[in-house]
Amino acid sequence: MKRLALLLLGLGFTQLAHAQLGVKAGINAAVLDGKINQRTDYKVYYHAGLFYEIPVVGPVSVQPELLYSLQGTETKSDFENYDTKLHYLTLPLLAKVHVGPLFVEGGPQFGVLLTARDAGTMLVSAPGTTAQYGSTSRQVEDNYKKGDFSLCAGAGVKLGGFLVGGRFNAGINDINDVKNVSGVNDPKLHNRVFQAYVAVQLGGR
Repeated sequence: MKRLALLLLGLGFTQLAHAQLGVKAGINAAVLDGKINQRTDYKVYYHAGLFYEIPVVGPVSVQPELLYSLQGTETKSDFENYDTKLHYLTLPLLAKVHVGPLFVEGGPQFGVLLTARDAGTMLVSAPGTTAQYGSTSRQVEDNYKKGDFSLCAGAGVKLGGFLVGGRFNAGINDINDVKNVSGVNDPKLHNRVFQAYVAVQLGGR
């Protein structure tokens, strides 16, 4: 039993010795999807951060990441037109499989909302008069839940220490935190984010 424990411990240290740290950055095409009485469209934002790939066995590895991710949506109606910016700290925990220079990846992602802001225009004129719009900008952290849980899937190519990839993050939980008295018509909001990124990985696999 003692020998087995020492063997497993040694294997663990060996795998960590081959782990690779990297930095990545890219763009987000993000939208808030769900039951909402307004039209929402994708907006282009960005993300950046660190990742750490740990070999498990053969072509399989696990990859935790720590990212700053700007997400949100564009919202349009007859009365207002504004952009929502949701600033998240995200922690993807991915399984990764390499096939030659190609790889696929997938797993859960946990996000914490840091801050949120709406900015745009809204109707300020009285009904029956000429439509006039005014600028608006406001903090809206209280409108959204602090935690976000997503499932991620993606693929890419690795050439030496350089990587290019794409990923889709589908929010699972409703992040809306504005409730009506009845609760019947509450919007159900979920993050949907397409990501494209480039990365540099230190060391070689």
